[in-house]
Amino acid sequence: MSLVNHVRNAGVVGAGGGGFPAHVKLAAKADTIIANGAECEPLLHKDAAVLEHHAADVVKGILLCADALGAKDVVIAIKAKKKHAVAAAQAACEGTRARVHLLGDYYPAGDEYDLVHSVTGRLIPPAGIPLHVGVVVMNVESLANVAAAAEGRPVIRKTITIAGAVKNPASFVVPLGISLRECIEAAGGATVDNPVIAIGGMMMGETTADLDRPVTKTTAGAIVLPADHPVVMRKLKPATQMAAIGKSACDQCRYCTEFCPRFLLGYAVEPHQVMRSLGFTATGADKFSEWAGLCCSCGLCTLYACPEGLFPKEACDDSKVVLRKLDWKWTGSQTVEVHPMADGRRVPIKSLMKRLDIDIYDSAAPLQSAELTTRRAVMPLKQHAGAPAIAKVQPGQTLAMGEVIAEPAPDAMGAVLHAPFACTVAAVESSRIILNAI
Repeated sequence: MSLVNHVRNAGVVGAGGGGFPAHVKLAAKADTIIANGAECEPLLHKDAAVLEHHAADVVKGILLCADALGAKDVVIAIKAKKKHAVAAAQAACEGTRARVHLLGDYYPAGDEYDLVHSVTGRLIPPAGIPLHVGVVVMNVESLANVAAAAEGRPVIRKTITIAGAVKNPASFVVPLGISLRECIEAAGGATVDNPVIAIGGMMMGETTADLDRPVTKTTAGAIVLPADHPVVMRKLKPATQMAAIGKSACDQCRYCTEFCPRFLLGYAVEPHQVMRSLGFTATGADKFSEWAGLCCSCGLCTLYACPEGLFPKEACDDSKVVLRKLDWKWTGSQTVEVHPMADGRRVPIKSLMKRLDIDIYDSAAPLQSAELTTRRAVMPLKQHAGAPAIAKVQPGQTLAMGEVIAEPAPDAMGAVLHAPFACTVAAVESSRIILNAI
């Protein structure tokens, strides 16, 4: 069986948050493959933990992928400050054609456009993907999962970090479907009343008070914060209020644009122009929104750059909704030229944490040796980019660990789901399957 089929059958997807099915990437051809270990979301450490403890698996996985892609250049990109992970990766690369590329400690070093440019010097064309410049990028945990898939082992576990306002910040290996509440309890519990969590990180993650959200294939971790934390209060503000505040207060200072990572790489992303469009009431929606079309939603404009505490990232998100409805396609120049101040305007993680008021939570989150267990797993049918999987089990059915519970429709892009432990099927619902451990 080919690696592509092994990976498809194992349900491997992008484990860094994007969830793109890995078998689709591996069906292409590229001259370079990059393992993305940048992990630029503040306080998260799961990628470093994977490299520190399972670097051999990551290297095995990336070499298998390189062979499938025909890639000659094999790179593991990681921040230089992650010294233990760097040492483990370098040791695992010895005697192979894989090499380690060190990154600076800035945000968002893990953005594919920035990462590809940092490693190869190539610029992805506007609205393009790394493959358009001969590169495939995969998360380090995804690559460890590829190595397991080649041995017939499906994706049934996830490495995550629990950080922020918890007694013992830590990283864990957990079964898919476990609740974040159980993971927080394993980290000693929240140290604040009425905790709120940022799933996947402070910058690009989802902020919610629902601690019972399940861990999925794309969950990088959760940051626990008090409900009255200023960033939490900002993120939970209704969208209509965000837009109204921006419409009345934005003075077009351009700081949001001047710090935008995509703008600094040379792409036509100008959040201040999108903010200006909030004042449009009758015409122009089909044009002004184009300034948001290439935005990566990193959040720097809203949470770091804006001196007035406005919401340019959210305005860009709203504009991209308009663009999707219009079936917008990039028609501008394909020539990209890096801004001369790009390096000087990188945002250091320490500066970002201070601006987010989370520097008091900056601590190691070491990987725990014991895997967490649970008696109940909630398995969303959509844990990946593409179409939701279709349930293949019935209530009351008994399953062994690793059995298929859902899979994509024929010819649909998606990922297979497997039972994370021996279980019975408690319920099959429209968007999820609930499993009880035997």
